[in-house]
Amino acid sequence: MHAAPAPDHDSAERRVNLTRYLSPDEIAQVRARSTWRGIGMIAHCWATIAAMMALVAMFPNPLTIVLAIMVIGSRQLGLAILMHEGAHGGLAVDGKLNLWLSQWLCAYPVGAETLAYRRYHLQHHAHAQTERDPDLPLSAPFPTTRASLRRKLLRDLSGRTGLKQRLAQLRGAAGTAGTAGMPVGERRATFLARLGRPLLVNAIMLAALAAAGFWWLYPLLWLLPLLTWFQAVTRIRNIAEHSVLPAGDAWRVARTTRAGWIERALLAPYWVNYHAEHHMMASVPCYRLARLHQLLQAKGLDARLEIKPGYLAMLRVAAPQR
Repeated sequence: MHAAPAPDHDSAERRVNLTRYLSPDEIAQVRARSTWRGIGMIAHCWATIAAMMALVAMFPNPLTIVLAIMVIGSRQLGLAILMHEGAHGGLAVDGKLNLWLSQWLCAYPVGAETLAYRRYHLQHHAHAQTERDPDLPLSAPFPTTRASLRRKLLRDLSGRTGLKQRLAQLRGAAGTAGTAGMPVGERRATFLARLGRPLLVNAIMLAALAAAGFWWLYPLLWLLPLLTWFQAVTRIRNIAEHSVLPAGDAWRVARTTRAGWIERALLAPYWVNYHAEHHMMASVPCYRLARLHQLLQAKGLDARLEIKPGYLAMLRVAAPQR
């Protein structure tokens, strides 16, 4: 049986006010933002991508290619996570710089857009695990069978999910909604307004690799990871964050999953695994979520959270039957 979502009128009551449990100094400590930390995370993400591309360029073989696809796909998820951080204003103290970093260095490279995402995502925070939660369809199918989960992950890893989503994105940008009867020039302008900047950033990436003599790295180590590993780890992350949670429990609208270094490298970059803490205080930048977790733990409040010891343990809960 799936856990039924709580009625929407409960949403305000289902938020935990951590100011009742943490001192003003502790709250100020975890809410403190650093522009240099934000820039550093973005630089780390792109440096990892560049390093894996350089590895394959120097030693092109099946082992390095598969490793690079996995690592780069996880860093593409990292860019999406850092876009999410920008949507919450956590990449820089200055709002304009925060948005620029989030858009041009995080969102556009993976075909996303921060402002559109922010509008959608704030509804998720306002109505998490209720009937008005726009992310509810991501968690509602669980628990499911292991066979069903395997089919979903195989679709992701084969590229079927990614191709379907990208084609839908292109059709939506070219769209029929609101563009029927428009002159060709206006329809072109509408398309460019919706997808022009992501396409520009990707064209720059391709041109830079081509200028270096490695154009083939773009389809092999950017598009292929984006259509495969990125899709699979995004699904696993979505399952971990909100699936199979008790309805009506303000402390358990989201889950924290403990992650070792391999999981952080391939599944859960940039502290995304501390999702329960994020939902309790969304103004805390991602690099301080571990500290928030420690504060809650020191006060004995971690026992009230939904915490799993690892992603494999979490998947066993999401897919308990064969």
